[in-house]
Order: sequence, then structure tokens, then C-alpha cells
Amino acid sequence: MPTSPRPSAVRMWLAMAVIYVIWGSTYFGIAVAIQTIPPFLMAAARFLVAGLALLAWDLVRCPAARRWPSRRELLDSAIVGALLLAVGNGFVALGERTVPSGIAAILIGMMPVWFAILGWLYFRDRPRRIVALGIVIGFAGVAALVWPVGAGANHFDPFGLVILLLAPLGWAHGSLYAARRAHLPARPMIASGIQMVAASVLLLGEGLLIGEPSRFDPSRISVDSLVAVAYLAVFGSMLAYTTYGWLLRHAPLSLVGTYAYVNPVVAVALGTLFLGESISLRTVLASAVILGAVAMIVTARGRERRPDAVTTEPVGSRARVMPSR
Repeated sequence: MPTSPRPSAVRMWLAMAVIYVIWGSTYFGIAVAIQTIPPFLMAAARFLVAGLALLAWDLVRCPAARRWPSRRELLDSAIVGALLLAVGNGFVALGERTVPSGIAAILIGMMPVWFAILGWLYFRDRPRRIVALGIVIGFAGVAALVWPVGAGANHFDPFGLVILLLAPLGWAHGSLYAARRAHLPARPMIASGIQMVAASVLLLGEGLLIGEPSRFDPSRISVDSLVAVAYLAVFGSMLAYTTYGWLLRHAPLSLVGTYAYVNPVVAVALGTLFLGESISLRTVLASAVILGAVAMIVTARGRERRPDAVTTEPVGSRARVMPSR
């Protein structure tokens, strides 16, 4: 099977810089957006705008994109959008109502831990000892971070913490379903656009369920919140996701996975500098333990070349699981 030439190292690192900075800054953007817009309604607006823009762009520039997706493709796109965006991203916005954005980013940075656990549970992908050790250390760091001892920077809202621990579970399930089971449209922008539009509908339903419209006063929306939503839609949802998809096709997984422990650093820095989020010594130490554990897992899994390891490669209308070589 012919392979495309690998892009230059400079191009890959520029793409990684986009992921580092933009995805790291989305936690700050969410915190600003939800100051005057309810979390689920904000996320619904963000993904509706981004999804419709992606669909319109691809339909206009490429006639081949105008093929109507099959019923299975629409259903699977909706499922992936529900897990990745309505749960994964929507719960982050909800959790950030009561938990600082930097802490939220650190908890979401545990994503590689959840991937390792779910891969073991669902696909019998037994982790190596170094990965298992990283999982244990990661959860120890989370326990040290959220344990309700002390006050101020050491005390976080329990409900917000639970929501932020559930968010990466939704993202991990959605990613595994997309890679292993889903039949998705062949064109990435069409698939992403459908996922975002479907997620916006579900996010609106989540907002209605918890009564957000009754507490929402559109006249009180600030300019800062509107700018933040625009930033999240254009840069966070359109540019960064497109770049991430390109990196998955061209860059080593060990490099791509580094976003999991760089994004929290960016988020903590922005939250501290611009939102006045306080940081205690215990928070710093626990965060270092969590990020160290994530680095162990990402590095170890990036070096795995076992015969049963798999990568996903888009073929036709679905992602086919293929043995790595």
C-alpha cells in the first residue's frame, strides 16, 4: 500500500504548537464564556456554529462531499458526537462553573489513563507494567489533588469534580467507538460537522433538563463571553480539531499524545494570570504527579510495537482496524 511522504519536522512541530496553545487555552475560553452564558447553552451554540461552518465549507469546495450520508453513518456520527462533545466537552463546561479552569485541565489530562483502562476492559489490551504503574500513580495524584482537606486553593466543589472525572470517560468511549466500531462519512469535515451539529442538539437538551433557559438572560451576555464563544468555535472546534486529525495521520503517536500533559500547563498559566485562580503547594505537587503519570503512559504506549497493536486508517466509509507494522 503506497504511503504519503512524511511531512517535515518543522511542519509537525508547528501543528503541535497549535494543539498545545489552542487546546490549552480552551479551558480559559470556557471559563470566560460561562461567566454570562449557561454552560450547556454555550457549548450548544459553539458546536452548532462550528459544525454548520464545516459542513458549508466542505460542501461548497468539494462536490464529492454532497453525497448524502447513509443512515448508519448519520447514526454513528450522532453517537460519536454525543460521547465526545455532548459529554466530553459539555461536562467540562458544566464542571468549570465551580472548579478552576486549571484544575479542570489537569483532570481532563488524565485521558491517556482512561484509554489504557478501557482498552484493557473492552479489548483485552493488557497494559505493560510501566503503563499499569502510571495508572496507579495517576489516580494517586488525583486523590491528592481533590482530597477535601484544607481550604481555599485546596478545596473544590465535589459535584464539579465528579462531572470533570466523567467528562474524559465520555471522550474516551467516543474515541474508541469512532476507531473500532463506527461507520463514519469518508470526508473528515463532513463527519466532524455532523458530530458537532448532533452534539449541539443534545447539549440543548441537557441545558433544558437542568433548567438553564429559565436562568438565562440574553441581555446580560458580556462582550468577553461572546468573544470567547467565537474563539472556541473557530479556533478550538474548527482549527484545532482539523490540525489534530492531520497529526493523527502523519505524526508519531508518542508525539501527538504529548498534548495531554502540555495542555494543563497552558491552562493553569492562563487561569492564574488572567482569572486570578489560586494555586497551593499541594495543587502543584499533585498536578506534577498526575502529569508525570500521563507522560509515563503516553511514552510507554508510543513505544509499543507489539504484533497485536492496532492503528486506525480510514478506508472508504469507516475506520478500519489494521495491524501495525
